[in-house]
Amino acid sequence: MAKEHSFDITAEVDKQELKNALEQAKKEVANRYDFKGLMAEIDYNEKGKVITMVTTSDSKAEAMKEIVISKLIKRGIVAQAIKELKRESVGGGNTKLTLQVIDTISSEDAKKITKEIKTQKLKVQAAIRGEELRITGKSLDDLQECIRVVKGMELDLPLSFTNFA
Repeated sequence: MAKEHSFDITAEVDKQELKNALEQAKKEVANRYDFKGLMAEIDYNEKGKVITMVTTSDSKAEAMKEIVISKLIKRGIVAQAIKELKRESVGGGNTKLTLQVIDTISSEDAKKITKEIKTQKLKVQAAIRGEELRITGKSLDDLQECIRVVKGMELDLPLSFTNFA
């Protein structure tokens, strides 16, 4: 009998790299000339997976967001791992920007991926296992084709394909 091969699809973000990227972003904001003398704070709530930025204007908040995303990318975390939740005015004419860290595959996204795999009639089986999907098949080529199909779906998720065996 042929050996079964498998891999997992996850949306996990390396938490230590995320913290390091945020520390680098804080340092860059503190040293940039256009932020000198201005209030510019970056906070990370690890439990809520929320990054909060407070600064003096909407354009400064956007600049801070760009800095954070560039630091994440340099640390190997894709930009899709961050989603803007809300932008609001807070006291003193300041702007507060709230970003969500996405590091799980929701059940509806998992179902969407599974449905697309079935639609493509690939010779693989997809099983939803909590916040990850396990894809199994007899041929490595079928599994690689499955990865290509999932990458082509253009989901706003930081997908990673792990445990390929």
